[in-house]
Amino acid sequence: MEILTIVLIAIVAFLVVIVIGLLLQPKKVEVPEIEEMEEKLRFALASETSMREVQNDLKNLPNQLLLSITRSLGKRTGKLNELMATFELTQYDRLFYLGDPIDFIGIKYGEGIDFIEVKTGRFRLTEDEKKLRDLIEDGMVNYVPLQVERIGIAEEVDLQ
Repeated sequence: MEILTIVLIAIVAFLVVIVIGLLLQPKKVEVPEIEEMEEKLRFALASETSMREVQNDLKNLPNQLLLSITRSLGKRTGKLNELMATFELTQYDRLFYLGDPIDFIGIKYGEGIDFIEVKTGRFRLTEDEKKLRDLIEDGMVNYVPLQVERIGIAEEVDLQ
């Protein structure tokens, strides 16, 4: 009877060690490359399908991982926050990512155009951002159509 008790205790202890080992084993989480997500964002912001893809990519990341990424990546933190900010900017008919000196330009047809700067924590503008803000607030914004004449390089090059 004593041997059976010792064997059972040993088996239970072995199983407890295995369970603890499995719980402490790091889980693999696939993190999409930030550059890849930025690329999707740059070239397809106006596309609802692309926005849904980016939303799904971010929703599939564990919350703690998102917090860890945003706290530790310095310059990339701003990029990730800009990316996440796009979810709050879905009310625009068109949204264009610029990055510098302003993050986005949002167009609401029939209502207006917004210049959007994404900031986290303490809201501090760079000198360029302050100058741009002042130009916008002073109404010094223009629509400039630019017509370029066709350059006839092919006609001017003699291939003989």
